[in-house]
Amino acid sequence: MTKTYLSRRGFLKLSGGTAGAIAMGQFLPPSVAQVAAKSGLINARGDGFIPTMCEMCVWRCGLIAKVKGGRVVKLDGNPDHPHSKGHLCVRGQSGLMNTYDPDRVLTPLIRVGKRGEGKFRRATWDEALDLTARKMLDIKAKYGPEAMVFSSTHNLSQVQFENLLYGFGSPNYGTQRSLCFNAMIVANLLTYGMEEPERIYDEQLKYVILTGRNLMEAISTSETGALSEAIARGVKVVSLDPRFTKTAAKSTEWLPIKPGTDLAFHLALLNVIIGEKLYNSSFVESYTTGFDKLAQEVAQYTPEWAASITEIAADTIRRIAREFAAAAPHALAHNGWRTSNFVNSFQTQRAITVLNALVGNWNVTMRAAAGGEGEGLGKPPQPPYPRVAAARLDNVPAKFPVVPLKLGVFQELRDSIISGKPYQAHGWFIARQNPVMSLPDRTKTLEAFRKMDFIATVDIFLNDTAWFSDVVLPEASYLERFDPVLPVGDKVFLRQPVIDPQGEAKSALWIYKQLGERLGLGDYFQYTDELDYIRQQLAPLGISLESIQDKGYAPFPVNDTPTYTWNTPSGKIELDSATLSNVGFASVPTWEAPPEPPADQFYLLTGKVAQATQFASQNNQLLNKYADEPRLWLNDKVAADRGIADGDWLEVTSKVGQVHIRVKVTPGIRHDCVYMTPGYGHLSQGLTTAFGRGACDSVLHVTYTDPVSGSQALSQTFVTVRKV
Repeated sequence: MTKTYLSRRGFLKLSGGTAGAIAMGQFLPPSVAQVAAKSGLINARGDGFIPTMCEMCVWRCGLIAKVKGGRVVKLDGNPDHPHSKGHLCVRGQSGLMNTYDPDRVLTPLIRVGKRGEGKFRRATWDEALDLTARKMLDIKAKYGPEAMVFSSTHNLSQVQFENLLYGFGSPNYGTQRSLCFNAMIVANLLTYGMEEPERIYDEQLKYVILTGRNLMEAISTSETGALSEAIARGVKVVSLDPRFTKTAAKSTEWLPIKPGTDLAFHLALLNVIIGEKLYNSSFVESYTTGFDKLAQEVAQYTPEWAASITEIAADTIRRIAREFAAAAPHALAHNGWRTSNFVNSFQTQRAITVLNALVGNWNVTMRAAAGGEGEGLGKPPQPPYPRVAAARLDNVPAKFPVVPLKLGVFQELRDSIISGKPYQAHGWFIARQNPVMSLPDRTKTLEAFRKMDFIATVDIFLNDTAWFSDVVLPEASYLERFDPVLPVGDKVFLRQPVIDPQGEAKSALWIYKQLGERLGLGDYFQYTDELDYIRQQLAPLGISLESIQDKGYAPFPVNDTPTYTWNTPSGKIELDSATLSNVGFASVPTWEAPPEPPADQFYLLTGKVAQATQFASQNNQLLNKYADEPRLWLNDKVAADRGIADGDWLEVTSKVGQVHIRVKVTPGIRHDCVYMTPGYGHLSQGLTTAFGRGACDSVLHVTYTDPVSGSQALSQTFVTVRKV
């Protein structure tokens, strides 16, 4: 396929609109144009500023879209949103290019060639939805509802996606979480009784330990801003990372720890803090349980013991433990976010949660997050879901008893599709997700796709997963649609369209309702349209939709009173977890040695970069313009020993796959590691900017799963490298 690049002049021509155009209904949805004009946000030509929310990642910052002639030409952060605070990251700034990308799918598509050939024909919405519903109902009639798999990446329309899943009667739900942060969430749930607390809001913060958390390029931009401000004030930041990331570059101290040994480092910190009585004894006595058993376990994990494992000096470990305790309660051990690294990552996360509890930083540096996404809001009425008798394909909870059902174990689900045990899945409905790129061992995922009688994908692009689908349903971009409102702090925010949808793209709320009705599930979608849905959400708050549109938010009542109540069986922070003990796992953090690569192989590391969002934005022409060429990082001394020069082509091989990629020779990575940026090496020729660029890390990743949290151990893949 010929690559199509949009020049700056072409973009301005595309986005500039027609002088003198009337805003009402021509370029803006009438429901937005009327309120915006009445509020003075736009003039008669459609020029002005409209508030909405970003969706270039899951952080959902508030933004203000500049429109000219009814077309969006610039995006800026909303100063009233606690995530953006008037700023947008480079991904957020480039979001308008996702909307105006020449590769957008703007009409429903039906496959006419073999899977993977990329041959589709255009279809009407009625034809595509009728076909999707008929195929799903045929599978249900022949094999039962459990034979349909549903998967999505968490989004604001999640409730309605889950209405499809649970209303249909399937237990099989694949989320991205086991590929990202199951270890962290399950550790927090079993220690604090909550998924993830708020962190880094302490204006007196003095000390931060980051364990593999590259915050300077992460998607949690509010945390990135808070850390940047703290660094400017002189906070000490210790970065544990085998790679010299941009966060390591901004840290006070970079410790290039041996992969998989973060657990040993944190156990040694606990050893020093407990052994030298540096913990907050009053907090521990009042608000925790299980201290004695914890102390007994960590007594063996001395800094000297950890030094031989981590390759960090014992004196350094002991010093950091003392410095951290001395800075408390204005000290934070950040437990990261993408914690799917090794099969011992759950124990690492437990050690970090316990470390924070011992120094008593609650309601100082950490606090409970206020409310859930739907808490306090209304919702359309619906009947109860049908009872599901079938076992889940991801073996939760039978094999993974402490993994919450809503998290699941995605790679285990995929492997069960391949094996056909305990039964064979026949259909897959996928929304805003790209399992062909994101799941480890791409060959296995394509094998699972070959087992499917039918695959439908909802997306704005023909990504690698859509490329192998039977039906592609085009969603409107986040600048073209209404989504359910989202409480953040003491405000509830609205995503509203700032331009009319291009082509025939539709919102997820519309797509799910239309498909639900065709599946006989209309009672789960009791709203007439997107505006009706949002009005039902706002009704308990006494807020009208129109009153929230002009600012993009309205006040939201929250209880911000500091609390020391945890949703655990004991009602306290559980240093010793009876829940873990009851299902045969270690109840306190304990050492579990990870596997190590043979002498001629390397740990394969992956991680975030500022110019991309996981596997979703590599086709964005603005981001692509400023992104580095995706290359394999290799230690400079190792490269010299092997006669490898910067820019050479390498053959990288794991036990499941092989790729070719150029090398970046650098001192900024350990001698036993290599690094690849994920999200490249696309199969879909419908991504004309990303296709043919870089190599796919998922081709190399071997499937290893943490037995406690179900996290995929991404860094446990070992590779050989050879100059070619």
